[in-house]
Amino acid sequence: MKKYYRSLVVVFLDILIIVFTDWLSLAVRFDFLFSSIPDRYITLLRQIMPIQIAVTVMVFLLLRMYQFIWHAVTVQDAARMIWATVAAYVVNLVVELLLYPRLPLSTYFAMLVLQVVLFTGMRCVFRFTSLLSRSGPGSRERDRIMVIGAGSAGNILIRELQTETPEEGKPCCIIDDNRNKHGRFLCGVPIVGGREKIAEAVEKYGITKIIFAIPTASLDNRRDILTLCAQTGCKTLTMPSIGDMLDDRGARVDKLQSLRIEDLLGREPIRLDTRVVNDFIRDKTVLVTGGGGSIGSELCRQIAANQPKKLIILDIYENNAYDIQQELIRTWGRALDLSVEIASVRDKAKMYHIFEKYMPNIVFHAAAHKHVPLMENNPEEAVKNNIFGTYHVVRAAEKYGVQKFVMISTDKAVNPTNVMGASKRFCEMILQSRRDSITEFCSVRFGNVLGSNGSVVPLFEKQIAAGGPITITDKRITRFFMTIPEAVQLVLEAGAMASQNQIFVLDMGKPVTILSLAENMIRLHGLEPYKDIDIVEIGLRPGEKLYEELLMQSEHLTKMSNKIFVEEQEDIPPETILNALETLDEAITGEWTEERISALLREIIPTYKKPEEVNEKITASAV
Repeated sequence: MKKYYRSLVVVFLDILIIVFTDWLSLAVRFDFLFSSIPDRYITLLRQIMPIQIAVTVMVFLLLRMYQFIWHAVTVQDAARMIWATVAAYVVNLVVELLLYPRLPLSTYFAMLVLQVVLFTGMRCVFRFTSLLSRSGPGSRERDRIMVIGAGSAGNILIRELQTETPEEGKPCCIIDDNRNKHGRFLCGVPIVGGREKIAEAVEKYGITKIIFAIPTASLDNRRDILTLCAQTGCKTLTMPSIGDMLDDRGARVDKLQSLRIEDLLGREPIRLDTRVVNDFIRDKTVLVTGGGGSIGSELCRQIAANQPKKLIILDIYENNAYDIQQELIRTWGRALDLSVEIASVRDKAKMYHIFEKYMPNIVFHAAAHKHVPLMENNPEEAVKNNIFGTYHVVRAAEKYGVQKFVMISTDKAVNPTNVMGASKRFCEMILQSRRDSITEFCSVRFGNVLGSNGSVVPLFEKQIAAGGPITITDKRITRFFMTIPEAVQLVLEAGAMASQNQIFVLDMGKPVTILSLAENMIRLHGLEPYKDIDIVEIGLRPGEKLYEELLMQSEHLTKMSNKIFVEEQEDIPPETILNALETLDEAITGEWTEERISALLREIIPTYKKPEEVNEKITASAV
């Protein structure tokens, strides 16, 4: 109602301007000697005035002059107002000359000049008084905004900031790498230079907020520019895409996203083939082990969105299982047939009971111990949970006719240097041994997942919140990163495409140094590395290597989609797995030591090496 009230006020003022300019124009013609104005001109003016009002208001409506928010009028808007006034005047002039006797010619000229001045001037007064009211005592300090990008997206964004949401801040300058635009203005805002001017312009214009408005930028350009923005300490927002930012009212500032650490990682986001995944999941009974964990819970979310016949969440930790259960109930209600089982994959009898109870068609096996240092100190737990737990679930899947079994693996399983990675590699070997099974088994390998439980990002967040320092084990360490939704998209799509005994891996782009990750996270909090928050090197942890690998050396690597590759694995006789399991079972039930279990894993897994062997080679090659 407030919007329509303002428009009616403007229409009323326009009518007053028409009345005033008509009488003033006639008065000017006769030197303000009202007694000398012929009666026929006064009568004629009274006759044509209603027509002028109707025609002018109609033309303004057609040209949407009453849809502008004139407290934020720009030079371009004023030019449109002048054009609309001239257009209305021309229509009026034609109508009047066809229907009525002619007024003095000088009167028509005076009308045009006065209407252009007053119609446009009134709107500029609105702008001026609005600025005064916002800058007066008690008014809220607005952000001073730098916009990155002088293209169509930047233009849309600036116009909305100036018209629809001026309270969000004032656009003060624009950065664009196109040198032909430097020194020009966009919506009255100066284009001050390319990305090399970001830091200088922040200081010169007192910038408090930066908005990245180049949704079509390449990955490298986006990463490089956003890194420069993060280094300024200003709050940085990004425009997701042109499609997301447009609607019938133009761009929406509330769709801008805060800068995230994944924006600085340098890898294109993964796009899910939704049709393939939906065909894979729809009307199937799906079981997710470890369904309350970081990956497992996201699996449940995305599976629920693809209309399964039934979804079973299995987890030993009831709090996590309860959280994802309640979330899915809130989201899907009765549209989702959901069950939760609290159980450990170590419990063979319980696994068989659950499979017999639900007869799942698809199993996603995400239950595992994954913390490298903890498993180094507790290798028997990695063997019990990761290896024997996986074997129990695999055998139950075969016995009860599961169609497809997808296991979550890790890049640490490639040439492992720690117990956790070795245990996951052994799990892959278990799946490789099921060549003649009625169940199709596959593994999905990916790198570190941003924000997952126990990952480095939440640790850094806590250290920054505590005032630092951030601790990293070695400044040379590099890791591959992806987001939790991306990881799950890969798992689902790979599962849909998989055939027997395949290992799927993701092209995750360039690895990221943990040092640069720490520095960027500090900057995202508006702080300066080594000044506000220090970064301290504490030495490699047990079992840790300087880099992770996603692919084993193999000639049988096939590209399945834009970012997904598959590595065909050699057959492993089931007897080899059974003998290894018997050996490990004797070790963990007898008098075991950490060293004995690690040594057994090295005998079973040929690629398992000591971390110092790998790290020494890396150091030597770097020298």
